[in-house]
Amino acid sequence: MSRALAEGRLLLDREGPVARITLNNPDRLNAMRLAMWQGLGDLAVELAASDARVVVLRGAGDRAFCAGADISEFPQVRATPEGVAAYNRTVARALEGLAALPMPVLAAIRGHCIGGGLEIAVRCDLRLASETARIAFTPAKLGLAIGADEVAALARIAGPAAAAELLYTAQPVDAARAERWGLVNRRVPEDMLMDEADALARTIAANAPLTLRAVKAGLAAFARPGDAAAASHADALVKTCFDSADYREGQRAFAEKRRPEFKGQ
Repeated sequence: MSRALAEGRLLLDREGPVARITLNNPDRLNAMRLAMWQGLGDLAVELAASDARVVVLRGAGDRAFCAGADISEFPQVRATPEGVAAYNRTVARALEGLAALPMPVLAAIRGHCIGGGLEIAVRCDLRLASETARIAFTPAKLGLAIGADEVAALARIAGPAAAAELLYTAQPVDAARAERWGLVNRRVPEDMLMDEADALARTIAANAPLTLRAVKAGLAAFARPGDAAAASHADALVKTCFDSADYREGQRAFAEKRRPEFKGQ
């Protein structure tokens, strides 16, 4: 299945349990236009209700994952306080929807990953970066500011010291430093990025989907200490796993020395 949104600048593909989202604006380094932010939020709603077990998010072409927001349209879409507020709500909906997806999300980062592109990447659960990746957070170069939630999302992944350096300097870091900081999980050769990303997605998708969702909820609860609702949700998903047919299938497969066939039930 393949589908285009946002005038073709956002693509959704399905291959079995793996869903792939492509930011498809390569002439502008996959910079996000308002319609793309809207479409990404719509896709998050759609995928949350789907049977996909893992999502891979990538940029089209070989120059960029995403170079941030497309500021060429700012005079039209952010010209008034009302326009700024509406734009920010659309971006927040997309980022929050991506982070809230119940299945793991993997970002495959090649080339530029800047500003809003990095905001997208840190909302993913896992990040693979090619050796050409250049990662930066540049609001300080544009006279912009980002909200506390956006700062927190970056600091939770890379740590406050790395987040401070990225935000204060607005200078890019390479994939090697991003890997040392923990900002990316794995650095891979340029020509192996999508092979590695697809292989990792297939490995994840072969596992029990109810367990994957419980793990993701547990990680979300860890990121929000004191949030009783998040902890309760994670605990409920753990109970669902133990009550599931997949749990019984996993036990049978282990005893029979075969691969389990999980159904998400």
